[in-house]
Amino acid sequence: MPPHQRATMAEIAAAAGVSVPTVSKVLNGRRDVAPATRDRIEDLLRRHSYKPRRAQPAAAAGLIDVVFVDLGNSWSMQILAGVEETAHRAGTGVVVSAVHGRVRTAPDRGWLENLAARRSDGVLLVLSELSADQFEQLSGLGIPVVVIDPVGQPDPAVPSVGATNWTGALTATEHLIGLGHRRIAVIGGPEDVLCSQARIDGYRAAMHAAGLQIPPGFVRTGDFTSPTGYRETLALLDLPNPPTALFACSDEMARGAYEALYERGLRVPDDLSVVGFDDLEQARWSIPPLTTVRQPLTEMAALATRMLLTLAAGDKLDASRLELATPLIVRDSTAARA
Repeated sequence: MPPHQRATMAEIAAAAGVSVPTVSKVLNGRRDVAPATRDRIEDLLRRHSYKPRRAQPAAAAGLIDVVFVDLGNSWSMQILAGVEETAHRAGTGVVVSAVHGRVRTAPDRGWLENLAARRSDGVLLVLSELSADQFEQLSGLGIPVVVIDPVGQPDPAVPSVGATNWTGALTATEHLIGLGHRRIAVIGGPEDVLCSQARIDGYRAAMHAAGLQIPPGFVRTGDFTSPTGYRETLALLDLPNPPTALFACSDEMARGAYEALYERGLRVPDDLSVVGFDDLEQARWSIPPLTTVRQPLTEMAALATRMLLTLAAGDKLDASRLELATPLIVRDSTAARA
């Protein structure tokens, strides 16, 4: 950018080599920015005569927006239930939209224009993220954002609610090890998504702590859906020495594993013990009922909604990053190694 040319917050961030939230923190007088970084950003702000956009008047619209990647699954419905109940108690309406892409998809420009037109009080992002330009525009409009299950490492400037994914995966794998299994495979979600990385890391940590090797081909990648659980389980069964136990990093992928085993004439847990992650409604009604890690989705959504309403009222949060516990729910899909 030539000196004295008016720049956007995203351009200032790019020139300084930092994120848009970091520039926002400097503009808002936050102290959690390194002095050298602050000086560099402030110099760029002065050189380019940057002036933040004026926020909209503080009158509440009585609406919050919730953005999902996909609405066609039980996982999203549990999140939505927590949002709707909490918002209803506060007398706030909920506008729901889906970006219809894979995890990490940003909403399109039309969504942001509609959001500005209805003057939403805040935005809940669920397993999706904003572009730098979208974040800047929301900041300029004075619309707060809270993220549920962030796809990347959460920025302290953007409040978020998640779960103890690493601990949950560790516990699930330790449960299988405790049953005598040594050949334990895992099917993770997208490799670039934070919760999936944490679950795979928790699995690896449990295997390492038990002194167990992870055979080639035992770490598979899916996308949290049943079709990929089905596909990757078939691939595991086709290995020369297949696993005796499987940790699927979502209940949907565990359901796909059930389908693959049924197709091959195999049974759970006689031929393969299976553990899922989420504890969706169908987990307890599976045949056999699924052992799984409970992710408190409704509670996570309710907490994130309360945080968003607090910010929309102009109040400060006690903490910007919260994680809820993920206990193991033992049912009939796991058994001692025969």
